[in-house]
Amino acid sequence: MLQIIFFAIFLGLGITLVGERAKPVHHFFDGLAEIMYRITGIVMLLAPIGVFGLVAPVVGQHGLSVLLPLLKVIVAVGLACLLHVLITYSILVKTLGKMSPLKFLKGIAPAGIVAFSTTSSAGTLPVTIKNTRENLGVSHSTSSFVLPLGATINMDGTAIYQGVAVIFIAQFFGLELTFTQLLTIVLTTTFASIGTAGVPGAGLIMLTMVLNAVNMPIEGIALIAGIDRILDMFRTSVNVVGDASAAVVVDAIEKQNESDSKSAGQGSTI
Repeated sequence: MLQIIFFAIFLGLGITLVGERAKPVHHFFDGLAEIMYRITGIVMLLAPIGVFGLVAPVVGQHGLSVLLPLLKVIVAVGLACLLHVLITYSILVKTLGKMSPLKFLKGIAPAGIVAFSTTSSAGTLPVTIKNTRENLGVSHSTSSFVLPLGATINMDGTAIYQGVAVIFIAQFFGLELTFTQLLTIVLTTTFASIGTAGVPGAGLIMLTMVLNAVNMPIEGIALIAGIDRILDMFRTSVNVVGDASAAVVVDAIEKQNESDSKSAGQGSTI
């Protein structure tokens, strides 16, 4: 999967560098992406039946007590996501975006709520763009570039979710993770989150890649699948808020550069 992700990144760069002559290739992959989103949506509609089939033998073998630790997973992911928003994003917005964290969180809250309910970064994108422009004062050029890009590759919440899920699965099967494996999990969850589509349930699919990277049983996904919808709400909200924070920071930098250029121009005129 990592090879595919890297190839896709360089292919995208190549299409951008070639320009107009590569438009047919761009339109092809754009259309293919929409098709895959629709297929994924159909699969996720049938997912509850599959989840029941996966969970049933696990519960039958280990009893209902196996479901109790899942509450801890929900709390761990929710708390990690909350801290990431309140600490990481707030500091970035305050220091680099020159904006009050309270104003930022209040302005992006409607998009965060939509993301929480739809569990889709791509589906929330129009609301995210509207909030960043009207409530946060981000320019049209910045929001139209940064936010769609962020909805594709900026998945902080997904990385948090996958990290917690892998640790939980390892503990359930009684596996001792080495430092190298932990480092591999950090790197793989980061790359996997970049390659995750902005549609409901995509993070669960990409979790298989992380488990394979550290040679852990993929059957552990059955434990997480039952509560994935709840976890998806948390991680999608963080993803959308992260996209907005990046837009605020980039816009502040762009405005500062424009201001410096105007000042330099006026100085040379004088």
